[in-house]
Amino acid sequence: MTAAAERPALLPITKIPSSGLPAYALVVGDPARAGLVAKHLDGAEQIGSNREYVTYSGTWRGVPVVVSSHGVGGPGAVCLFGELAEAGVTTIIRLGTAGAMARGIGDGDLIVAEAAVRDDGVTQQLVPAEFPAASTPEVVLALQAAAREHSAPYHRGNVWTRAAFLPGVLELPMVPYQRAGVLAIEMELSALLVFAALNGLRAGGALVIDGIAADDLVDESGNSGYDPHRQVVADGVERAATVALDAVWRLAQDDAAAQA
Repeated sequence: MTAAAERPALLPITKIPSSGLPAYALVVGDPARAGLVAKHLDGAEQIGSNREYVTYSGTWRGVPVVVSSHGVGGPGAVCLFGELAEAGVTTIIRLGTAGAMARGIGDGDLIVAEAAVRDDGVTQQLVPAEFPAASTPEVVLALQAAAREHSAPYHRGNVWTRAAFLPGVLELPMVPYQRAGVLAIEMELSALLVFAALNGLRAGGALVIDGIAADDLVDESGNSGYDPHRQVVADGVERAATVALDAVWRLAQDDAAAQA
């Protein structure tokens, strides 16, 4: 048998191997961020690249892990989640960015998401409106513990996943969601959480604040602070990468103990 015949086939959308992936994955929006996170891994190598989907594998503190990008928006992200699951991943943590919707949340702070408002543009076609988008409790607790260990400023609560990045002529329900205590807005997490629930996976989200989303939080100069390329955001993402990877390590230790 040739070496080519021994290698697993590639999945059609992401071009990752169709089997044999580690159980744990971090997913990010930006392909460049996937590369930056992969630099934290021992033995990192690129194992797939197609469209917005760039995937690496390696180890963190001895735990095999995948880092993969899903691009912008829920529908395309679900394509990645599906192929990761098909290839062997059972736990997925989204490491992304978000806009703040509550006072007291600073640029670079981390949001540990407990659940997400399902305004993602894709799960409405998968499950009834009443179906929740909730993080797996073990993932939430692992992220929280890792954030505390690294002294990362974090906030734990609900986020709003919205399909449209820019507003149109329709008025956004920003104020009602603020009154309900929603902490931040982003674009993919609820799609992950619903996909995970439908497929027996564990999932959660660690989101770095890259600006202000709510008008009532804007300062007197009218500056929302949205610029994802600022150093405070880069520092927050770097810190969050370590937090998320250590959360994976914690989950792996618990899994190993449960199987012992």
